[in-house]
Amino acid sequence: MVNQAIGILGTGSYLPKDELSNEEVARRAGVTAEWIERKTQIRSRRYAAPDEATSDLGVKAAEKALEQAGLTPERLDYLVVSTSTGDFPQPPTSCLIQHRLGAYGAACLDVNVVCSGFVYALEVARSLVAARPGAHALVVAADVYSRILDLTDRKTAVLFADGAGAAVVGAVPEPYGILDTDLVSRGDAHALIRVEAGGSRRPASAETVADGGHHFRMDGRGVRDFVAENVPGALRGIVDRAGFAMTDVDHFVPHQANGVMLTDLVEVSGLGHATTHRTLERFGNVGSASVPVALDDANRSGALRDGDLVLMAGFGGGMAMGTTLMRWAVTA
Repeated sequence: MVNQAIGILGTGSYLPKDELSNEEVARRAGVTAEWIERKTQIRSRRYAAPDEATSDLGVKAAEKALEQAGLTPERLDYLVVSTSTGDFPQPPTSCLIQHRLGAYGAACLDVNVVCSGFVYALEVARSLVAARPGAHALVVAADVYSRILDLTDRKTAVLFADGAGAAVVGAVPEPYGILDTDLVSRGDAHALIRVEAGGSRRPASAETVADGGHHFRMDGRGVRDFVAENVPGALRGIVDRAGFAMTDVDHFVPHQANGVMLTDLVEVSGLGHATTHRTLERFGNVGSASVPVALDDANRSGALRDGDLVLMAGFGGGMAMGTTLMRWAVTA
C-alpha cells in the first residue's frame, strides 16, 4: 500500500430557507426569547420545508462541496452519510443521495453517531481513501431535527434545527491533510440523549405516538457534565499526541451544541488564542451537520489559510466524541 496524505479538497453546506426566530420558538416552549438567547446564545434557526427531507438537504450541500473540489459525481468511489434522522429506516440515506447525484460508482453507507457523526464519517472516508490510492470520498452530514422535536420541551426545542454539510476527501500533498483522529464511545451514558420509540425495542404504534416516544429527548444537565468532564481532555490529548501544543492550533471547529457551553469549553481547553468558528447564533444546533456547516462557513469566508492547524470536535449522543486535527490545504 502506498502511504499518502489524505485531506479535505472541498466543502459545502445548505441551510433551509425557513427561518424561525426566538420569539416563535419561545411561544411554543413556554419561555421568553431573552431566556433562549441567554441560555444558548442562539438567535435564530432554520427548519426544513414540508417537502424537504434529510437527503434533499444533503444533496445541496454535496453539490457545493463537489463544485469547490472540481470533482464530478462520477469520480466518487465512496459516499458516507452521517445522520440520525434519515429519510427512512431503510434504505440508507446515502443511497438516496447517490441516486440524486448520479454517483453510481460510489459505494454507499450511513453512519449514525448523532452529533459526533461527521468526525466519525470523515475517519471512515479517510481510511477507505488511504487504502485505495487515487480514490475520492464524499462525506455528507445532514439532520432534520424539526421532525422529531417536542416543540413544548424547552430542553430541546430551543436548541435543535435542520441543516447539512459536506466535504470531499482525497489525497493532498505532504505535510497537509488529516494528522490524527480520536474516536471515543461511552455507551454507559447512552440514556442522556435518545429517541425511545420507532426501533425494534418499541416499534411504532398508536401508543408510542400518543406518549411522545418518537420525540428527541435529552438530559441537558447530564450532557453538560459529560462534555465538561470528557471533551477538554480529548482535545488536549489529540493535540499532544500529534506533537503540538494547544497554542499551535489556529482554528477550532466544534459541534455547535450550545453557545454558553462552547464559551466554557474553549476557556477550559486552553483554546482562547485560536479562532473558534461558530454558526449556532444563526443556525442553532444542526446535529451531525454542525461541524461541517461551521467548517464550510470558515472555509468560504477565507479564514482558513494554507498550512493552518485546524482542530475539529464532535460530541453528543451515544455518548460519543470525535476529534480530528488537520493541516489545512488550500487546493483552489
